[in-house]
Amino acid sequence: MSLSVQFLSLLAMIGTGIVAGAFMDMIGTSTAHAGKKSIIRKRAVWLEVIGWVLIGCGTFYILYLVRDGAWRIYDPFAQISGMLLYVTIFYKPFRLLGRVLLVLFIKPLWFFVRLIVLIVRKIILFIARIIVVLCTPFVKLYRIISRKLFKRRVK
Repeated sequence: MSLSVQFLSLLAMIGTGIVAGAFMDMIGTSTAHAGKKSIIRKRAVWLEVIGWVLIGCGTFYILYLVRDGAWRIYDPFAQISGMLLYVTIFYKPFRLLGRVLLVLFIKPLWFFVRLIVLIVRKIILFIARIIVVLCTPFVKLYRIISRKLFKRRVK
């Protein structure tokens, strides 16, 4: 293995460490900002375990692309140094990018989804009320007829 391939794989492992740090920070921030009774808060441990598994799978996929899956002893150190790089240097820019994405894309999308659900709910409620209004005379007529036809006879 040439020196340039080793350097490229080292940079790839540092990059996966940075991405792993950002991903775990995202999971931690989202669970911390979830409501007290939220299902996300209740399942926070499982979400972190799934996050670590996904990070591990992604790391080995990168290793497969860069070095045909060959693992070296310096890979964990490179990944830990990437996580430390994220904490020291890339933390604030990633958070800023996350806030910008939240304000520009996620919140408007969430607003439109909630608006569509509200409109569909109101339409269904309106149709149900129309059906109730149309069926009310028949229900009253049935009650009047059923009282006369099915009276109990006292013996």
